[in-house]
Order: sequence, then C-alpha cells, then structure tokens
Amino acid sequence: MEIRLNGPENNGEKFQKRILLVQAIFITIFALYAGQLFAMQILDGELYRLRADDISKRTITLPAQRGEIFDRNYEQPVVFNIDSFAVVIAPAEVKRDEIPALLDRLAGILRIPREQIDKKLPHEYYHLYRPIEIASNIPYNTIAVLAENLDMLPGVSWQSKPVRNYRDTGSLSHVIGYVGNITKDELTVLYNHGYKQGDIIGKAGIEKQYNELLRGREGREIRTVDVNGRLARNREIIREAPEMGKNLVLTIDGGIQTLAEKALGNRIGSVVVLKPASGEILAMVSYPWYDPGIFNSGDSGAEYQLIVNDVNKPLLNRAIQSGYPPGSTFKIIMTTGILGEDAFPPEKTVDCQGEMWYGERNWRCHIRRPGHGRVNLERALSQSCDIYFWVVGRDNLGIERIVSYARDYGLGELTGIDLPGEIAGFIPTPQWKERRLRERWQDGDTMNMSIGQGYTLVTPLQMANIVAMTVNDGVIYKPHILKDVRNPVSGVIEEIVKPEVLHESDIDKSIFETVRTDMRSVISSGTARFPLNIEAVEIAGKTGTSEVGLHDRWHSWFAAYAPYNSDKPDEQVVVSVIVEAVNTWEWWATYASAIIFQGIFAGQTYEEAVAALRFQHLIPMSGRRE
Repeated sequence: MEIRLNGPENNGEKFQKRILLVQAIFITIFALYAGQLFAMQILDGELYRLRADDISKRTITLPAQRGEIFDRNYEQPVVFNIDSFAVVIAPAEVKRDEIPALLDRLAGILRIPREQIDKKLPHEYYHLYRPIEIASNIPYNTIAVLAENLDMLPGVSWQSKPVRNYRDTGSLSHVIGYVGNITKDELTVLYNHGYKQGDIIGKAGIEKQYNELLRGREGREIRTVDVNGRLARNREIIREAPEMGKNLVLTIDGGIQTLAEKALGNRIGSVVVLKPASGEILAMVSYPWYDPGIFNSGDSGAEYQLIVNDVNKPLLNRAIQSGYPPGSTFKIIMTTGILGEDAFPPEKTVDCQGEMWYGERNWRCHIRRPGHGRVNLERALSQSCDIYFWVVGRDNLGIERIVSYARDYGLGELTGIDLPGEIAGFIPTPQWKERRLRERWQDGDTMNMSIGQGYTLVTPLQMANIVAMTVNDGVIYKPHILKDVRNPVSGVIEEIVKPEVLHESDIDKSIFETVRTDMRSVISSGTARFPLNIEAVEIAGKTGTSEVGLHDRWHSWFAAYAPYNSDKPDEQVVVSVIVEAVNTWEWWATYASAIIFQGIFAGQTYEEAVAALRFQHLIPMSGRRE
C-alpha cells in the first residue's frame, strides 16, 4: 500500500486557491456596490432627488369653509360662517424639555386652561412634526398678540378656521343641527373617507345629514424648509386653494317657521307644516329648542351636560323623534277603513248615551259625557264620538283590518325624511301582544285602538302624512327638508330635489273624497268649529285628545289642511300640531293651528293673525305647568 504525504507543493497550491477565492468574493461585493451606486445615482438619481426634496417640504392644511344654509326664499343665509382662527403647534420643532414652558405661555396668551391644551397635545404627541390643533375659535386680536410674541413661541402657527353662525336659528335648531370636532369613534368609521383628527363634522340635523355636501374640499400649502424648519429662501410656496362646500336651500319658509314657532309658544310640543303635493316641509318646530352656537366654544362640555340633563329634553326633535297616542285623530283612519271595507253603512246610526258597559268596565265618551244621541259616520267623526268608533271598530271592522289601514297610511314605518334620528312610531297587533306581553288580544284592546289609545304611537310628521294621504287621494310624497343644492360662488342650482312618491294606496279615490267631506264637518259643525271656522280659508281636519294617565291633562292634537276642496293642489298646506300633557291644559293645538292657517292664507304675521282672530285674551293662558 502506498501512502502519500502532503508536501510543500500541495500546501502552496491550496493556499493559492484560497487567495483566488477571497479575491473573487471581494471583486463580486465591489461589483454589486458599484452597480447599486450606479443605479441610485445615474438610473434612479432623479427619483431620489425628488424624495430628498419632499423630505424638506412641509405641508399645511388649509380648511375649507362649510357651505351656507338658506331657507326656500334664498335671500339671507340662516347659517353662515364667521372669520376665526385655529392655533396649531408642531411639537417636534421644539426641544422636548422646553415644551411645558411653551404651553404655559400659550395658555396665558389664549386665556384657556393649560389642561385643555394637554388634552389636545398629550406627551405621546411630542415627537410629531405635523401641526396639532390646540385651540379653535380664536379671535383676530389674540392672533395679533401671538404674532408679537412669535420669537418666544417656536413651532406655533395659526390658520383661518371659520366657525358657524347660529345666532338667529331659533326653533330651526333641530332642523339645522350643529357641528363639532370629530371624535375618535367617528374617526374610526370615517377615516377612509378622507377625515382626520381635528376635522369639523355635522353632529345633528341638516349639518349631519348633508355633511359631505357642506364640508367642501380642503386646500394645502407646501413650503420648503431647512433642517431647523425655517422657510428656505428663494423657494416657491405651492398653494392649492380650498373649495367652499355647497350651499343648501331648504324647503323651510322662514316666515311660516316663525309663525309656527310663535303659535306654539313656550309649550312643550311640536308643529309640522307640509305641502301634501310635494312632501316639502314648510316649517318644523319642536319646543323646547336649544342654541347650537354653544358648540362653537372651545369647551362646550359643561353647557352640553346642562342640555342633556334637562328633563324637557331640548335636544329631542319631537316632530320626528317622539311617539304619541294619536287620540281621536286616528278616527280619520277608522273612517277610511269603515268606508273602504263597507264594514258599517255610513248612514246607519249608533246610539251614544255618553257611556257603555263592556268587560266589567264603564266606557265613557270623552267629548260629551251626556252623550251624542244617535250618530252616523259623518256626525261621529265631526263630534268625535268615541262610542260609535268603539262599537263599529270592535263589532264590524275588527283589529286585523284596523291594523291594515293604519299601515296603509304609513304608521309604524319611517317616512324617510332627510333628517337623522327619525323613529317609526308603533302599530300593535295581536301577535305582538302575545309574543311581547304574553297576553291575548282582547276586544277592549280593539276598542282602545279604534279611538287612537292603547299601544299605538305616531309622530307629528306621520300625522301630517295621514292628512296628506287623504288630500292626495291615497298618495304620500316622501317628506323632505332639502330643496336644492347651489354653487357657493355663482349661486347656480346644481341639484334639485324632486317629489318622490313614498306610498300609493289602492283605496278608491271616492272614499278619500268622503273622508275629506267628513273632516270639513269637524270645522263647520263639529268639535273645532269655534277656533277654526275662520274667514281667510276653508279648513278640514280632525281634533284629538289622547290620554296619558293624568286626570286633568291630555295631549292636545290637531291635524288639518287648507284650502278645502281646492282645485290647485300646490296651494294646499297640511298642519299637524301636538301640545304635550305636561303643559297647562288649554286645548291649544286647535288655536295654534288657527293662527298658522290665518297667517299663511291671509299673509299675516303672528301678531296680526292673533289680532284678526281675536285671540289676544287667550295668549296669557299660554304656558307650561311647572
């Protein structure tokens, strides 16, 4: 066997190979670096130069003014903008240990608590270069003081940020709504729609419903700065101007709104004035209202809590967010059902003795305790005879058909009005009672529902739609507040809201004609003949008094339209009024309606209408039970 040992020749050969391998590795690394440098400097040089240039640029957001809001006459805006400023700070431009002293100086100049600034600029934001808004609604004279002390306020700047003027909105507050800073929860939902911290958004009413139209488009200002954040010399400032939001014209008529507001007075309740031929809302009043201007202040928390804790709920728009038993106004639906189903001959009478025994209970006619005597359908509606509708509803029409007609009139469903927060009211059924209350439906439940009592709940807007459907021979138009959208610069109309049919009933038109005739009897010879039989216009409607468990107070309803039997549908107006039982009882809904109709059709102010109707002696009666 031959054994070979490594000699000097073999060791030298291995060493040489290692040297060549190391050289190859170094050459490869050098070639890669050289190629990368060539690519970065030659091939992609321009791209990196642009990136470096971007790093040295500072972008400032220029807020857009929100669009203005007008009533239908498009004369003076009811909501517009006031010049104001927002103060911002870029915390990373300030040495970290100098920030507390800087914030103390700012708090003193702005006259706001230091804690308020700390909420906007917590410690975890101190590393940010982007400007953080620390105060808004700052007047010009305060900005002038900031400018004088700018050398001692590094990183501080300001920008124009107009605020909303709600000075004269009055009872329009529920329709208009208000704006406020976007919350964290809202930002989570709206971030992908271009919103960011510090944005102002609509919180209620039209401001919320049409926020996208009103908000406009923000502009921006791009500046080139040096490493210290100072504006670089001889560098152009790129400015993209903001675009103001769209102007909105509402269906609301300012004169009618004021008329309805004063007619309701300081009574807790609501008024809706509607055009049945289009669904346009001419007035919507809910009392008490609130001042949306309080939300413009930097810290509105305390005032907001006062409003929230108010037992009278001023933030509640009672026209669309409160449900009430309809009382005898429900007899409009009952009359339609009796005629539509031929359930009981309209000329046939029921003997009203003022009370009747049923189910071991004495049922008393609310309007006339001695009784109405023998009444047919027309007289039962005009005199609001409970016993007639109790008997016919229970023995002839029946609960299933009552429910069917109530739903045909739109009760228990949203109207779809372009305001947030609407409720649907409620129409009970035997199935609902068994499922929810674990009780069988009784004939007494049918009797209660026949006169608008029991579990039934409607909103004042739904009540207006009941009358509108009767006027329109079975057609309900979707109620709406927005009339058109206009360019904020030229005033050119960009979008018009056209009437939209919400529901069309298949009930024969002749039935609605009879119902209207019977509703006219309520005014000409029935329960409302004294306050509503006015000379300015012929009215048809229905009174209502709904019980709420109090022995001396009730909700006061009145729902009507005018002119009666007009051949010009566009001139007709529906008025729905409710005065809640918490007020001093005075049956005011009918008187308020008379004032509104008088004012509209005689072209009079509230004061002139009251004088024409000789209601002056009634005005001191107005008030709320404390």
